[in-house]
Amino acid sequence: MTYAPHDHPVRPRRTARFLAARSLKLHRKAWAAVFAVLVLTSLVLGGFALATLSAVTGHARVERYAGAAAVVTGDQTTRYTAEALGGETQSTSAELTERVRVPRSVLPRIAAVPGVRAAVADDAFPVAMSAKPTATRTATRTSAPTNTPTSTPNTSSTSAPVSPANPIYGHPWQAAALAPFTLREGRAPTGPRQVVLDGDLADRAGVRVGDEITVQSLGAPATYEVCGIAAPEGQGDRTGLGHQGAVFFTDQRARQLAGHPESTDAIGVLAEPGVSDEQIHAGVRAALGGADPARSVTAGQRYEEDDTALTVLTGDSRGEPEFLEAAPSRWGLLQLLASVCALVVMIAVLVVAGTVAQAVHQRAREMALLRAVGATPGQLRATVSREVRTVAVVAAVIGAIGAVPVFGLLLSLLRSRDAVPAGLELPTPWWLYAAPLLTAGLTVLVAWIAGTLACRRTARVSPAQAMGEAQGEPERPGRGRTVTGLVMLFLGVMSAGTAVLQFGEVAAMAASTAAMTLVIGCALLGPWIARGALRVLGAPARRFGGVGGYLAAAAAQANARRLGAAITPIVLMVAFVVVQMSGGATLDRQGGRQGEDAVHADLAVTTDGPGITQETVGRLGRVPGVAAASGVLHSTVVLARKELGDPRLDRLPVLAVSPAALPRVLDPGVVEGDTAELGRGTVAVGKDRARSLGLGIGSAVTLRYGDGANVSLRVAAIYERSLALGDFLFAPEELAPHMSAPLHSRVLLSLDSPGDQTQAVVRRVLADSTTGARVTPDPAGEQRQAEDRGVGEVITVVAVSVIGGFTVIAVLSTLTLIMIGRRQEIQLLRLVGAGRRQIRRMLRIEAAVVGLAGLVVGTAVALVPLIALSLPLAGTLPYLPPAQAGTIVAVVAVTVAAGTLLPMRPALRKRHPAGPGGR
Repeated sequence: MTYAPHDHPVRPRRTARFLAARSLKLHRKAWAAVFAVLVLTSLVLGGFALATLSAVTGHARVERYAGAAAVVTGDQTTRYTAEALGGETQSTSAELTERVRVPRSVLPRIAAVPGVRAAVADDAFPVAMSAKPTATRTATRTSAPTNTPTSTPNTSSTSAPVSPANPIYGHPWQAAALAPFTLREGRAPTGPRQVVLDGDLADRAGVRVGDEITVQSLGAPATYEVCGIAAPEGQGDRTGLGHQGAVFFTDQRARQLAGHPESTDAIGVLAEPGVSDEQIHAGVRAALGGADPARSVTAGQRYEEDDTALTVLTGDSRGEPEFLEAAPSRWGLLQLLASVCALVVMIAVLVVAGTVAQAVHQRAREMALLRAVGATPGQLRATVSREVRTVAVVAAVIGAIGAVPVFGLLLSLLRSRDAVPAGLELPTPWWLYAAPLLTAGLTVLVAWIAGTLACRRTARVSPAQAMGEAQGEPERPGRGRTVTGLVMLFLGVMSAGTAVLQFGEVAAMAASTAAMTLVIGCALLGPWIARGALRVLGAPARRFGGVGGYLAAAAAQANARRLGAAITPIVLMVAFVVVQMSGGATLDRQGGRQGEDAVHADLAVTTDGPGITQETVGRLGRVPGVAAASGVLHSTVVLARKELGDPRLDRLPVLAVSPAALPRVLDPGVVEGDTAELGRGTVAVGKDRARSLGLGIGSAVTLRYGDGANVSLRVAAIYERSLALGDFLFAPEELAPHMSAPLHSRVLLSLDSPGDQTQAVVRRVLADSTTGARVTPDPAGEQRQAEDRGVGEVITVVAVSVIGGFTVIAVLSTLTLIMIGRRQEIQLLRLVGAGRRQIRRMLRIEAAVVGLAGLVVGTAVALVPLIALSLPLAGTLPYLPPAQAGTIVAVVAVTVAAGTLLPMRPALRKRHPAGPGGR
């Protein structure tokens, strides 16, 4: 079997092929475990790669402006440039969530461009609608069955609110040409009390031409006559766009209801026949530029680096002004997917490397024998390499094929949980499906490298030494691996210490780094951790386990290195899953407590519509018996800062409440200053954010509102309940002018003497001023509305499921291979008199020791970064819901028991080798 280096170079390859083919048949169970891990790796990596690339190419869906050649809008991006640590200038940007409007004065410029048929101003303002059918049709629809006592038709004018399945927006009738909408029946609105409904909305509300409806926008509700029903042109019986309901008013009435008559949300450009979109874009761009460039309404308030010139959008980008939340959501989804992809890649590499190494080490005696009879190191490496490639290629291809349905399942899960807004389009072009092939290649490469490294030791040593090592416990971890593991543990503890001393995002980043480095350190020191854990747990096993316990302790100590390979993935799974689940649960729990403690109101008013107007809030505050009333406005601000020298723009959720009603309805927990001073030009800041920015009472902080306005505000108060209320708290008069639709999400009321009489008066006021309003006693706590919360929850569940799946396969395969290799040991124990019950007890105690060691070490690893995260951010110890903790313990217990006991069932079923068999 020995060949000279240059004698017949084909023969070593033939020998490697022969040995690889025989080994694959002989070690089917070992390679089956590797095959399962590689299939899951390729499948998960391919699915996440598809999702990430789809998010990269994502864009807002084009619906309302599908018939426009171009759309003119304000720039919805804010920028920040600063000098980094190395002296280089770096820039970053963030999307704005409130609309940047266009001055109407540019309409003549655009209309005069050659090739432009019309320039149409469009305003989109949220409306709430309730149907009030005519008496004749109501009688027909509500007639009772013949067996009912009465069948008197209901001819009252009570309005029924339309189900808010999709948001409803008001538009000028002139903008219907941009979709384009055409009349399906009826006529266009000509009076201030006439409207045209889109077909989907009309069908959902059960409204026809001639009916009356009640519509409320940014003012008091009013009654309108439905004079027409419209549908998108060319869609036949398809009645609407499906994602946004539309109510069309006369152009003059729409300008009044929108509340900004001198500006418009966007301008749609209709082209003459035969004129291309490129020509329209170039012409409109030239008309808006030149010596007197057209700029957005907030141009004078924008940050100096922001582009205040109007933007001309064509193609897929025309959907951006329709769905303002699409761009921020896409960026948040992309960031989360990228972070999870990095996590999955790291876990996959560790699991694949461990499983392949275990499969190769299981053949240590065989490889040592081959070395003893003359096989060269190159032949052994080539044999293992060929085996790994054969298994990995087939597994990777199967996983790549399965990645496509996994991608579809992930998108379906995101949409079913409302984690992806309706207006965000995630395309799947044909070239996207090449991504699983690349991840399949990455899977094969990782497996090949792991196999090469795993057989390096046996292939390198002399035949006599290889035979000697194969007879006993494999060699201890190398010095380099041990030193690297200790360094990683040290760095993890140092990062955790840094997190405790810091606050805000710096603390979160340091805690995340601590978790990562500690897990890597534990993976490198797995054999040493196993030895220590088994030594500690071996003593009680000997004392309380009887003969089975003594055998389990001795066997565990003798097989510490191999059992360490099973304990390591348990530690990884427990640490990662506990960190992922406990981190969010701790912040949510503390935020929920702060929100409940903050709300002191007796009543809360909510609505099915887009919100409650400030006029209604004022009327409720004047109701006899109401001591204080405050609406709650939700918006976002952008904070420019430096993090470790790099420029960063943070988009933060914020609230606005009436200072006069604080703290009667909402108590932010003021520690300095006075919220009564909130108003124009002032802001209250959360305690942690104030510390991170070095702010105090009277300090100036610069923020960018959701519409891009850059303002300097004076700090009037500092409060501590920022997990619930956000980092900045405003007065409505300061925040409302920078919101697209300043409608309150709810109104909080504090009563002088709570009673049914006051509630009845409140309900009467609401009946005249707000559509679909509800009054709730003892309102729930206030909570900030993070825009990526839904995405984060879904991605966390997926990440935890993937990590759990990897771990289950890794632990099962590792324990199965170990137990298969120990069948001779079990037979020897049977020969020397051990009974079936004693051996089963030994195996159960071994499984308990392995599972308990993994749980304890993994929990300890997770607690270090969790404490470092929860103390500075939440001021409390980490929290994990009992149900989730129980699930983790149950999964570990079932997996370890299955991997330990099931492989030994055939050996225990056999009769005693020397007689009829033991018990």
